[in-house]
Amino acid sequence: MTEEVLMQVMPEHRCVVVGVDGSPNSIAALRRSAREALSRHARLDVVHVLEPGESSTPRLWRAAREWLRLRDLVARTIPRSQHLTTRLRIVYGVAGEALVEAAKHAELLVIGARFSSEHGGLFGGDTVPVVRDRAPCQLVICADQTTDSTASL
Repeated sequence: MTEEVLMQVMPEHRCVVVGVDGSPNSIAALRRSAREALSRHARLDVVHVLEPGESSTPRLWRAAREWLRLRDLVARTIPRSQHLTTRLRIVYGVAGEALVEAAKHAELLVIGARFSSEHGGLFGGDTVPVVRDRAPCQLVICADQTTDSTASL
């Protein structure tokens, strides 16, 4: 008599990751990622990256303060019905590398970017090239089309 072993494999929770720094472009990315998470039936991970050594405030206090700011920004930006499937994360590191790490198990990473930089690049800043080259999942780059920049972290 042969015994069959039935294994139930549970897929890892589906996840969309978005990097948010409070800029209009990151707010556009937050809105887009919320729509994507909803349509994919996935959790939304909102990540704010703090550079080490940017502040003299103790690391724990700074992270707590930034988490509260991020919570308020998300509450003002995405529909209340999605808050139960949204996880807020404060991480320390270099933005591009930290977002790549945060998206290690995600199915989508969404970031905001300026259309041009003062250095002549198509996308401003150092984050986009790193994320574009190393993202472990699908990547969407958003830019805000309005001039309203009332939200900030």
